[in-house]
Amino acid sequence: MERVVIGVAKTTRQSYNGKEDMLDRHANGIKEENMLVSAKEMLDKAVAGHYAVAHINLNNLEWTKAVLETAQELKAPVILGVSEGANKYMGGYKTVAAMVKAMDESLGITVPVALHLDHGTYEGAKGCIEAGYTSVMFDGSHFDLEENLEKTTEIVKLAHKQGISVEAEVGTIGEDKNGVVGMGEIADPEECKRLADLGIDFLAAGIGNIHGVYPANWQGLNFEALQKIKEKIGDLPLVLHGGTGIPKEMIQKAISLGVAKINVNTECQIAFAKATRAYIEAGKDQQGKGFDPRKLLAPGAQAIKDTVKEKMEMFGCIGKAE
Repeated sequence: MERVVIGVAKTTRQSYNGKEDMLDRHANGIKEENMLVSAKEMLDKAVAGHYAVAHINLNNLEWTKAVLETAQELKAPVILGVSEGANKYMGGYKTVAAMVKAMDESLGITVPVALHLDHGTYEGAKGCIEAGYTSVMFDGSHFDLEENLEKTTEIVKLAHKQGISVEAEVGTIGEDKNGVVGMGEIADPEECKRLADLGIDFLAAGIGNIHGVYPANWQGLNFEALQKIKEKIGDLPLVLHGGTGIPKEMIQKAISLGVAKINVNTECQIAFAKATRAYIEAGKDQQGKGFDPRKLLAPGAQAIKDTVKEKMEMFGCIGKAE
């Protein structure tokens, strides 16, 4: 018996590799009623239209609802990213896939929505493919290049059989570890081309970007490196991780050089925490039924919406789903 993937309707014959394979309509980002789609077409359109799609990381149900409602209101395509840690926190890949699909349906969302594994391991990517995600990232940047290429090839094969888009990474993204900020690597353009030639759908390449809050001594994005990468990979969409706190002018220049997907997580978390803290410090949780989680978490959810709207405006994707 063929396995049924959440939110999928098999109707068209498409190909990633020149062979005719039966792939799901969502492989081309075609939004059927109440269905999640792959990220491939929305990002190809973003490259052609010189804007970027917001990838917003989810952390719970409130996050999911806030992002979906904002994307629908602004008529913007959106990528819902979930790390392996967040997946575990929310009950596992199948739980997250079922929740997102059901909420997309219940809220009557009509804009393109992709459910994407963020910074996935090899096993994590396989698990999300099986669970019904419509896009996965295999992050093999910590392996040597040949092992990264080998494992990425396997994930591409598994994912594309089901119309699921694939993101790969080369050049480690910097991050804050216990207060020590690593600036990451600048990706090698030739290595980027070798990954691109595997048939991936979009590529994350280190260009001086980091996860988390940028330190005061951050040197900025390396646009020279980005330009060289772009020259090697052509129109393949590029991904900018660590979108929190990057100045608007840098964001827009990155978009002009082929960045089509920008990841945002920390900024939403900070906004949520700030709004929730203000609610409690004002004593509102002790007024009437202010302790009700639906009231307690409402200011934080609104803060997420405000942050997502700000980012979508900056990235230029508002109205692109109309």
